[in-house]
Amino acid sequence: MTRPPMTASPTARCVAAVIALCAGLGVAAGFSAVFGRTGSAPLAAWIMAGYFTNLTGLVVAFVFGGLALGRRGFAAPWLLGGTALATLLVGVVQRLLLHGLKVRQGGDLVADLLLHQALPILVPLFWLAFVPRGRLRWRDPPLWACYPLAYLALTLLRGAFGARYPYPFLDVGRLGWGPVLAYATGIAAAFLLVGWGMVALDRALAARGRDREADEALR
Repeated sequence: MTRPPMTASPTARCVAAVIALCAGLGVAAGFSAVFGRTGSAPLAAWIMAGYFTNLTGLVVAFVFGGLALGRRGFAAPWLLGGTALATLLVGVVQRLLLHGLKVRQGGDLVADLLLHQALPILVPLFWLAFVPRGRLRWRDPPLWACYPLAYLALTLLRGAFGARYPYPFLDVGRLGWGPVLAYATGIAAAFLLVGWGMVALDRALAARGRDREADEALR
């Protein structure tokens, strides 16, 4: 039986608005910093689009902005689960592979704090606190993985045509194809494993909720 579309509570919509604002401000601060260095809005947009962090920030702003406005489609658990997993990927990769490589200040620092540190905490917490349980499916993580895999393909294509590689671990010119593919495979595997872990957690919490309701009905 098809389940009806999800709707967000007023509290969830308020929290979603805060998260969307954080994402929008983070991307805007990063754009301002890049524009200040290049003096060209199109070039700044091209550079910004090369980073998974910025694209994910835009996804969060779009999804949570729609959720805050009460648009039903944006409350879909599979969409919020995938968005939460993408922000987790941003935070983990930043902490494990990129932390300390650059000294950030000004708009770069604001973007780093909001996109690399705030969103990877806020979005998964929102998923835990507000998204109905038991709605995720085992086939969802491979669908979620299409986003980072598409990003990887486009990044390698951009690099092949002379664009700067946005992340050191994707720099084919410096590392070669072997290490880059090893990094990409490891990140993809971790992404899928965490995604299936989210599905398992979602189902376990749903079962726990049903057990609690059954216990209360018997009292």
